[in-house]
Amino acid sequence: MADFLERIAEAEARSRDLETQLSDPDVGKEPRAIEKLGRRLGALRPLLEVGGRYRVAVAELADGKSLLADDDPEMAEIARAEVERLDASIAALETELRILLTPKDPNDEKNAIFEIRSGTGGDEAALFAADLFRMYSRYAESLGWKIETLSVSETDGGGFKEIIVAISGQDVFSRLKAEKGVHRVQRVPTTESQGRIHTSTVTVAVMPEAEEVDINIKNEDLRIDVMRAGGPGGQSVNTTDSAVRITHLPSGLVVQCQDEKSQHKNKAKAMTVLRSRLLDLEEGKANAERASERRSQVGTGERSEKIRTYNFPQNRVTDHRAGVTLHKLDALLSGEMAELLDAVHASLAAAREGEIMGGPETDSGARA
Repeated sequence: MADFLERIAEAEARSRDLETQLSDPDVGKEPRAIEKLGRRLGALRPLLEVGGRYRVAVAELADGKSLLADDDPEMAEIARAEVERLDASIAALETELRILLTPKDPNDEKNAIFEIRSGTGGDEAALFAADLFRMYSRYAESLGWKIETLSVSETDGGGFKEIIVAISGQDVFSRLKAEKGVHRVQRVPTTESQGRIHTSTVTVAVMPEAEEVDINIKNEDLRIDVMRAGGPGGQSVNTTDSAVRITHLPSGLVVQCQDEKSQHKNKAKAMTVLRSRLLDLEEGKANAERASERRSQVGTGERSEKIRTYNFPQNRVTDHRAGVTLHKLDALLSGEMAELLDAVHASLAAAREGEIMGGPETDSGARA
């Protein structure tokens, strides 16, 4: 009990320090600094709220115990009932506190680089990539997050071969990082005259957005090529050398952006993506488990590999990790993702807790 109270006091001290920093006039001149401090303060609020209730319950328990020896039998009986209630309440609050005090991924408070690519299925996969992008965009809008397109490759039919965006806001990476993997769709394409259901896949990759302080990139390690952009976009797109391709020579990573008319803006966007990919790669090298997870993040895009299935004829979505099936695919695609994401996060958290406790591994994917 004393340990919990000490940890709560430490969190309260951190909160006061963050509020002091936010009130600093010099910090007010730096929008990114304000955003980062705001995210850290927001991340502390659940702990502070539960911690406040815990402190009150502990104080009330002490008062209740002092009345157990009251000369009035009726008062002592009331005190015993109150002590039992408070013991149960404190036990529940301590369970919440253990979760909130568990060390978190240091990237959880970061914004995210979100990549969606069509996999198996040709044009139908590209169309579903566009559907997924709209789904995540609507969910982001519901939470007040901001989406900035970094790179996009469209098909003639209105689908996406690939789209890369930066998503900023509160708890973005924490909330979306479990979306990485292969998403499978089962539906009748508009071009299917026989009404047959086709299966296609889309891959999603999610990386924490890296800042310049997170990753050091040397100019001599970069090869920067400029060229004329291709595809739809108006007259200037194909007549100016605005597209930028950056190759990171040591790693071989290549990033290309052409969506802006300005070469400078395309270069800045490409560097944002490159930094995030390098941060993800660097952390993977430092942690073998994380590296394994990153390599298997999107698999090959084959139909047999999937984290989730979207079945249109039955209006059904199934997450194969959480073992959850919801018959509200239409609502999900309109951005109502909270119920599904909560189930996925709860399942993955339980799996991590089981690994920490040394319990047997479970294959939630086998429940698909």
